[in-house]
Amino acid sequence: MKTLYITSVERYSGKTALCLALGKRLLKDGYQVGYLKPLSLQPWRVGSEITDEDAAFVKQALGLAVAPADLSPVVVTSKLLRDYVSDATPEDLMPKVRAAAVKAGEGKDVLLLEGGGSLREGYVMGLPSPQVAAELGSQVLVLVKYRDDVRLMDDALTARFRLGDSLSGIIINRVPVEATEFVEKIARPYFEKHKIPVLGVLPEVSALASLTVVELLEVLDAQMLTETQSTDAVIEHLTVGAMTAEAALSRFRKQRNKAVITGGDRTDIQLAALETSTTCLVLTGNLRPSPLIIKQADQMGVPVLLVPGNTMETVEAIDKIFGKTRLGQTAKLEQFQALLNSHVDLKRIYAGLGL
Repeated sequence: MKTLYITSVERYSGKTALCLALGKRLLKDGYQVGYLKPLSLQPWRVGSEITDEDAAFVKQALGLAVAPADLSPVVVTSKLLRDYVSDATPEDLMPKVRAAAVKAGEGKDVLLLEGGGSLREGYVMGLPSPQVAAELGSQVLVLVKYRDDVRLMDDALTARFRLGDSLSGIIINRVPVEATEFVEKIARPYFEKHKIPVLGVLPEVSALASLTVVELLEVLDAQMLTETQSTDAVIEHLTVGAMTAEAALSRFRKQRNKAVITGGDRTDIQLAALETSTTCLVLTGNLRPSPLIIKQADQMGVPVLLVPGNTMETVEAIDKIFGKTRLGQTAKLEQFQALLNSHVDLKRIYAGLGL
């Protein structure tokens, strides 16, 4: 059995989506595929069990005949963390991970291991990515999200420094059009020269990092004020309306499919938002807007959400999920699979695994 440990330099880089897209491609090519997330920082309760937040979708997407709880042997809750760091002789969790990997790999050709959200994670529990990968004899594939030219170079070199010879390569994700020339003509040759194989360069697709109105409703515990039912509408940008109406209108015109977050008493900002491509209005402070706003928003099919928190609290809550590829949407996974097939050197990955 071959094992491939997939991790990222920072959170929300598309790591889980890559695991699933690669897993589905391997299945299509006739290989038996297993999956394990050795350490999860996303606890989710299913009945009486604590499992990983994405475990149910992973199980369904890859057709795994295991319980969701078996997909992540160590799920870090607040209680587990407190108990672990307070124990004078904390349990060595590596044997638990090793046993789970053996079980997940039974009858499989390839076991995909999803690492931490960043190369910093896992140390406090004795399960840092480099150590887990070495323990399980895995090659490591690192997903590097493009931020800017300098950070791209430093992030890739950091991955090489921390992982050493276990690094099988990197995939650069979310590369905007204006950065493509730098990535392809300067960064890629530099990395290859410094023994950092570039296995793929994925272009930025804003829809993959988008949210839907229904997801905002859930995360903000918001109240829907309009009758419109377009809760599946896509949000690609977030904009805070805390300026003059004239300045707001100028900014709003530059962004499509956006959510505008502003106070419920800012009628001028709300009207400016409704004059442009706005997916929804998020009104803060539990302040109800003018009936005029509700009527106009309904006519235009723009949902208006009312939230109890202030603008800063609301933005912070949305920031926790915005930019993450929400795996409950099968269409997004299919779109990511198409990117993988078009922009990733799968033959090179397969050869590295000995497939």
